Amino acid sequence: MTILDGKKTSDDLKNEIAADVKAMKARGEKVPHLAAVLVGTDGASLTYVGSKVRSCERIGFESTLIKLPEETTEDELLNQIEALNNNPEIDGYIVQLPLPKHIDEQKVLLAVDPDKDVDGFHPTNFGKMAQDMPVFIPATPFGIMELLKRYNVPTEGKHTVVIGRSHIVGRPMSILMSQKGNPGNSTVTLAHSRTQNLKEITLQADIIITALGVPEFLKADMVKEGVTVIDVGITRVDDASRERGYRLTGDVDFEAVSKKAKFITPVPGGVGPMTIAMLLKNTLLARARHKELQS
Repeated sequence: MTILDGKKTSDDLKNEIAADVKAMKARGEKVPHLAAVLVGTDGASLTYVGSKVRSCERIGFESTLIKLPEETTEDELLNQIEALNNNPEIDGYIVQLPLPKHIDEQKVLLAVDPDKDVDGFHPTNFGKMAQDMPVFIPATPFGIMELLKRYNVPTEGKHTVVIGRSHIVGRPMSILMSQKGNPGNSTVTLAHSRTQNLKEITLQADIIITALGVPEFLKADMVKEGVTVIDVGITRVDDASRERGYRLTGDVDFEAVSKKAKFITPVPGGVGPMTIAMLLKNTLLARARHKELQS
């Protein structure tokens, strides 16, 4: 059994990007600039955005954090997005989700310039991805594809079962795994919470990618020997035996499933670190694209 180590792989990626940035500086070029918009004081969002800012510092990117109060109106946020769209210094930016309930997330995401949408959430980018055109791939699916590639996980001709149909992970994963390429070229089943006979389906899978957010949902009796398991879920579960009073758990019963798996991601330390690394990769791609347009 091989652990797909997202922490090590993301560190490798960051080092590679840092080397690219160093070479850009040596040539006197503008370095990539990533901005993040945070509305409100959601604890998880603060932690996540803080991690992105620190990663930018580490690899030599410019970064801007725009913190807006919880009571920010939808129009005020849309004005901020328009300013970012029109700012030539900003190569890419993200609007941290979730947004306060009085703001329409869809309207906000549609307002983002697709050429600066390094989260890959804009319908224009999603459509280009489905057409196998050069585009910003959503960071989590992009990270999963990179893990599969770097660990030489065989995907061609395999049966991949994706559990979860979100626009952020499940749907893009199902598209990417079915496309020509490596990784890719697999036969994909997209399952979800309403799927009947799910166990019968997962037992046929060579690769399972689960993004349900249900702790330890995938049990050992649901997988066959030699399966590859990618666990996107991460949930805080109460645990009195831990100093913090909780532990982080994925969608997979890791202890049991890992005994049957050939490849598996841990939680934490699997898919999570890859998401930030690929966001940085998308920002590097955005800078290259903007430089090409300016030349």
